[in-house]
Amino acid sequence: MRILIAVAGSRGDVAPYTGLGAELRRAGFGVALATTETFAPLVHAAGLEFRALPADPRAPGGVTGKRQLMRTAAAFITELGQGCAEVLDDDTDLLLLSATTAPLGWHLAEATGTPSVGVYLQPTAPTGDFPPVVTGSRSLGRLANRTAGRFALRMTDRVYEQAVAKLRHRLQLPPASASAVRRRQEQANWPILHGFSTALVPRPADWRSGLQVVGNWWPYHAVGERLPTDVEDFLHAGPRPVLIGFGSMAAGEGERLSEIAVRALRRAGLRGILQSGSAGLAADGDDILTIGDVPHALLFPRLAAVVHHAGAGTSAAALRAGVPAVTVPVSADQPFWAARLAALGAATDPIPFRSLTAERLGDSLGRIVQQQSYARAAEEAARHMSTEDGAGQARKVIQQLTGR
Repeated sequence: MRILIAVAGSRGDVAPYTGLGAELRRAGFGVALATTETFAPLVHAAGLEFRALPADPRAPGGVTGKRQLMRTAAAFITELGQGCAEVLDDDTDLLLLSATTAPLGWHLAEATGTPSVGVYLQPTAPTGDFPPVVTGSRSLGRLANRTAGRFALRMTDRVYEQAVAKLRHRLQLPPASASAVRRRQEQANWPILHGFSTALVPRPADWRSGLQVVGNWWPYHAVGERLPTDVEDFLHAGPRPVLIGFGSMAAGEGERLSEIAVRALRRAGLRGILQSGSAGLAADGDDILTIGDVPHALLFPRLAAVVHHAGAGTSAAALRAGVPAVTVPVSADQPFWAARLAALGAATDPIPFRSLTAERLGDSLGRIVQQQSYARAAEEAARHMSTEDGAGQARKVIQQLTGR
């Protein structure tokens, strides 16, 4: 049986699906992962077939203003829809769709009769428990949270409207709006598996029955993989360091952020590892090391703390390692995850990206390493997460749905 996973976004949006895909491959499924060319090496390393989707033009930055952002997003989504149509072949028996690709994949499933399942990294269904993850972290009250959640879905429908019209025309399907098709999927109780931990987001009781929280899907890395020698040498050379990185965020701000990071580490009296990421962080010194991409699962358990942008994957990886965090959310769902970590007691109060200074970061680092309550909260959450098997649970559900 052949499965196609379709995913779009940054590294943090894509990497978890390599772990899910590898689990399905071990269970005997043929698995292809469709995403942008940049992540082909990740896909191949996991032993999965790679299929190319268009890249997001917003990724390098430079798009400012709400209207321009909406237009650019709509244009990309339209191109992405056409790309999804091209990578779906006649041998595909099941479509696994991320939150970004699902509003496009539904039409491919309708046209071809291919079954589909949602595999989301964020909670998108309206609930009274919290507001939409992309609108902020402060609860508005149960009724207002649900109202805001429905409004957020309607705004998403608007972004997909042009893409849906063009895709349905290509597939020779009758016209239907993005919102109408979404409502049809909800009424049909379309299954969605959520790849995050109930330690961070317990399943809302007011969700419909087709929505499950199964636990994180961890990025694939090979058995026996080791950290680079220079990283091992640095870790052995002194007390546990702090890692500072912003993932795929903050492109073009490397010089400013590197200076802030170094000054903050000096202020807190800590050794540090700067992860270059899209921002291009870099600094030299006996007590500072600059690195590129390394598996979080190998590095994070050996740190004193992590400073990060509160992306879903990085937030979960730090928590899994039992390591406290200082979060500096930039955009999208990051304030939501930052607030969740703080509510658990595993992170300090978030520092908004535009408010970041060496003084604020240094003071937060001082608290996070000196006050043991943060580490204890992270360790408690790590114990909870160790009982979850997100990829295994997803595999079981998929096997049940497919009769395998």
